Amino acid sequence: MKIPRRLEPIHMQRLIKRSLPTSLFGRSLLIIVLPVALMQIAVTWIFFDAHWQTVTSRLSDGLAGEVAWAVESYQDDPDSETMARLADRAEKSLSLSIALQPGKNLPEGRRTNTFAVVDRSLERALAERLDTPFWFDTTRYPAYVDIRVKVDQGVIRILAPRDRAFATQGHIFVLWMAMATILLTAIAILFIRNQTRTIERLASAADAFGRGIDVPAFKPHGAREVRQAAQAFLAMKSRIQRHIDQRTALLASVSHDLRTPLTRLKLELALAEPGPRNAEMKRDLAEMEHMIDEYLAFARGEGGEAAEIVPLKPLIDEVSQGALHAGAQVRVSADPDLTANVRPTALKRALSNLVMNAAAHGEHIEISAAARPAGGVEIIVDDDGPGIPEDRYEDAFKAFNRLDDARNQNEKGVGLGLAIARDVARGHGGDVTLDRSPLGGLRAIVRLPG
Repeated sequence: MKIPRRLEPIHMQRLIKRSLPTSLFGRSLLIIVLPVALMQIAVTWIFFDAHWQTVTSRLSDGLAGEVAWAVESYQDDPDSETMARLADRAEKSLSLSIALQPGKNLPEGRRTNTFAVVDRSLERALAERLDTPFWFDTTRYPAYVDIRVKVDQGVIRILAPRDRAFATQGHIFVLWMAMATILLTAIAILFIRNQTRTIERLASAADAFGRGIDVPAFKPHGAREVRQAAQAFLAMKSRIQRHIDQRTALLASVSHDLRTPLTRLKLELALAEPGPRNAEMKRDLAEMEHMIDEYLAFARGEGGEAAEIVPLKPLIDEVSQGALHAGAQVRVSADPDLTANVRPTALKRALSNLVMNAAAHGEHIEISAAARPAGGVEIIVDDDGPGIPEDRYEDAFKAFNRLDDARNQNEKGVGLGLAIARDVARGHGGDVTLDRSPLGGLRAIVRLPG
């Protein structure tokens, strides 16, 4: 299908964008090296076109004239004395070595010079000056050009110094230009790499902070703008950390204040006369205590825990015990040697929320853990419950959203289980997603980085 003309510029622009480097290092290097390379190419082209080719052409014309003089002088008086006299005069005055090869013919083939312009220039000059067949080779001898001209008596062979045929210093100029380009590129790579490394450190520190890992050794480095960005990050990190600490302290205080009256109420109910109202009040107090625990866990986020390498199989087995006690049938499939760099308590709470959520809505649960081909770990929790409609998967992760119309009513929950699980996974640099389970219910997929 032919692309319309009005879309061709857009198509070309996209093609150029795809071919350009995506990293800051590659783009910065391209910005610096490309103009230098273009300038070097332009200067080299101008040198060859305006100087080197002109000089080579003139030298070739001069050498062709001397060859034509020698051949014509011999043809005017073709004997051995004439050849000896020409050879002596050419050696002394023109630095040419001339010899007659009686009865021989011109060679058949000829090797091509790397610089084709050399052969073209000399061939043109000889063709203009000579009326007889000729042959030449500019590659066989490092310091000479071999020229042979056919005459009636055989072949006249002329060895001329290379600098008599073309400018021999052109390659040195090109070599210096190439060395200058390489040197400038190396310097540019060194300086650009130092600048991009500071940005990479800043990105690593921001990523680590997002996963709850402190980087105390991080300090602003690099250019002024990069240091400003790093200082802004440190200030933001400090403000966020103060907010987290204040929130945790406030919630801990609220928890202490609420637990005291709850404990008194539980004590009074324990001493009161048994009865239906007493049992209902005890259930209400238990639900209030459970809600307070979930609120605190959601707000606290287990952020103060340090990450460590943990084997996942024992952790999953421990989490599955809660579902077994709830009456569900659980099957665990995980490699005993599978490990992950996680905060154990936080991950255990996240998996416990997912497993207990599955136990509350299904009778059969399957938990599997495996390494991902692209790196990292994937933990899958399947159940055979009623599931959740696909268009409400993201709603299920919203805090305090219980989706009672899609799942069985969870009388104890407050709609924070999936929100806590995703918060923990994202705090590790991963995520939690939902899908349709092969068992017919809901599948929760926990992905953690390597």
